[in-house]
Amino acid sequence: MSSIFETGLEPTGANHSPLSPVDFIARTADVYPEYPAVIHGGIRRNWRETYQRCRRLASALAGKGVRQGDTVAAMLPNIPQMLECHFGVPMLGAVLNALNTRLDAEAIAFMLEHGEAKVLIVDREFGEVVAQALSQLANPPLVIDVDDPEYGQGSAISELDYEDFLNEGCADFDWHLPADEWQAISLNYTSGTTGNPKGVVYHHRGAYENALGNQAVWAMGQHPVYLWTLPMFHCNGWCFPWTVTAFAGTHVCLRKIDPEKILQLIAEHGVTHMCGAPIVLNTLLGASEAAKSGFSHSVQAMTAGAAPPAKVIEAIEAMGIQVTHVYGLTEVYGPVTVCAWKSEWDDLPVEERAALKARQGVRYQTLAGLMVGDSETMAPVPRDGRTIGEIFLRGNTVMKGYLKNPKATAEAFRGGWFHSGDLAVWHPDGYVEIKDRLKDIIISGGENISTIEVEDALYRHPDVLEAAVVARPDEKWGETPCAFVTLKPGVPEVGEQEIIDFCRQRLAKFKLPKTVVFTDLPKTSTGKVQKFVLRDRAKEL
Repeated sequence: MSSIFETGLEPTGANHSPLSPVDFIARTADVYPEYPAVIHGGIRRNWRETYQRCRRLASALAGKGVRQGDTVAAMLPNIPQMLECHFGVPMLGAVLNALNTRLDAEAIAFMLEHGEAKVLIVDREFGEVVAQALSQLANPPLVIDVDDPEYGQGSAISELDYEDFLNEGCADFDWHLPADEWQAISLNYTSGTTGNPKGVVYHHRGAYENALGNQAVWAMGQHPVYLWTLPMFHCNGWCFPWTVTAFAGTHVCLRKIDPEKILQLIAEHGVTHMCGAPIVLNTLLGASEAAKSGFSHSVQAMTAGAAPPAKVIEAIEAMGIQVTHVYGLTEVYGPVTVCAWKSEWDDLPVEERAALKARQGVRYQTLAGLMVGDSETMAPVPRDGRTIGEIFLRGNTVMKGYLKNPKATAEAFRGGWFHSGDLAVWHPDGYVEIKDRLKDIIISGGENISTIEVEDALYRHPDVLEAAVVARPDEKWGETPCAFVTLKPGVPEVGEQEIIDFCRQRLAKFKLPKTVVFTDLPKTSTGKVQKFVLRDRAKEL
């Protein structure tokens, strides 16, 4: 039945426009043309110049035959060219495939072929591995070489130089918003630990909404100064290339993680915001005292994954860096839940504050639904902080689906929700707290043991640098926790029993690791611990 509010009130060009984050740069360049946009080594560019460079890129790509729906891949560190790709490529309706810079040639070749890349923009640092990947392709893409003065090494693998390529384009190129906001804007591959990675497809509307969601949950305000400690290739930098641009902020670029350099840039440029994994925060604690005391203003740090232990949060906050904990996946544009802070928690002891900050929290304003439920029936679990269920998500900031993989897409969206594969409890106040990955939970004597909980206890040991816990087969209990531990450099020798006794003070007896192995942890190219490798090792012990 039609409503009186629908008849004759259809959307027109006057009252409806597709949502796209590409429009952010047009507004910012119009309103704040002289404001600083990019800082990279000796490079300083304002928003007028940056917008012109993005339009030149779009124009030059169009001149090479790139059209709507074509894939443009980029193998770049956190440099201005990567930011430009986030606007110049989708200006054409083309799809940006930001490649993980830590990948090997075989993985790169798979992604270029699977995503049907028409163009590849590559920094010279990765020239050798890219050349190996291209040799595996029957129809390699057009390659554009980026010679970053901050790198100054390597040799070109293409005669087509990025700066010369931009000069082929027009600074006032007439680009248009997508006709349909559901149109693909980017392609991001999961870092899968087994088999080929899956291609996650984002659309313009989702990128637009999550970019604004970042601002909403973090209250960044106008003109944030954002330091790129998070790779822009990872979930399109959690959509922050678009967020920072929308609010006329300054992008402070950083090619690689260096704690001394990070603290230097914070002090030199008045950095206000940065993102990254907990390990990035950990590295800052090892910087020199001079570097750590080099700035006096407050810095906001957003981190995802397992929250830092209490002692790390305490030390980081003593430096003037305030930590916000978020949660998300590649399939949902990066973070979509946040441990929204409440003023009444400010005066709690650091241990209690850290425990609260460890929770994955509540949904972004831009996420339509968050639920913890039974993995099979999808019935919500009680909000008792004890019953474990799977995290389900839905809304505009969930991917379009997996490229060329309808079966995996259907499985991920079964029942009208995205299945995260993460196990969590739902607290009475509505905050979610992850307990484990669905495939990682340990069932010992019928009791569920969260590997994350055991790992958190291990991380509290002053000599532990990294820790990972997996199930080890046990004749009596079925499974028991097996801990793989990397010690900090230069610490005295630590024994297995000392680690177990340390955990005994913090965990129930049945949760204690029965085995401790001191070793370096195997990791994926994105830094995730390869627990399947550790599970195989545990079986052999």
